[in-house]
Amino acid sequence: MGEVVALVDYGAGNLHSVHNALKAVGADVSVTADPAVVRAADRIVLPGVGSFKSCAEGLGSVPGMIDAMRERVEMGGAPFLGICVGMQLLGSRGLEHGTTKGLGWIPGEVRLIEPSDPAIKVPHMGWNDVAIMPHARGHAVVEQGEAYFLHSYHFVAEDPHHIAAMTDHGEGLVAAVMRANILGVQFHPEKSQAYGLETLARFLEWKP
Repeated sequence: MGEVVALVDYGAGNLHSVHNALKAVGADVSVTADPAVVRAADRIVLPGVGSFKSCAEGLGSVPGMIDAMRERVEMGGAPFLGICVGMQLLGSRGLEHGTTKGLGWIPGEVRLIEPSDPAIKVPHMGWNDVAIMPHARGHAVVEQGEAYFLHSYHFVAEDPHHIAAMTDHGEGLVAAVMRANILGVQFHPEKSQAYGLETLARFLEWKP
């Protein structure tokens, strides 16, 4: 029996494309809103598009899901990947449409991108570099490259050592966060062609 990847279904928008990308790199994917499936999974992926508030409320509305994720990831050590808003939900809080509590797995908050140069457009949309932080070089999943981004809010980590990679959009923006067996990427691997598929493939092999 191969490993099972639980792709958490909480109405978060990019589920179908993430599922297809994971299947394309050979994952045995279970799209699920069942906490029992998450507790039994070998790896967990949390997608997300839209606002922090709507995604946090959607995840919280699935009975027992946050507790199951916490048990399997924080206590059980299962490799975890959050994508786009799924990454942002790792933070302590989001400031979109008021203040909304996040999972709190990586301390920090999610704020509006406010570039000092008015020529810099928000949302940050399109292809951009993923630049690895010096302390994260050699990370088993995130590598230097170019990925597709689409976001208006960005993650501000309390501890710089939780930042795995940065990108630039008039200012430095966090492209990936990490802590132990937890990884989050702001970019969309499912839209990032070869770079994105290679990232997902490395996630499937990751043994944190």
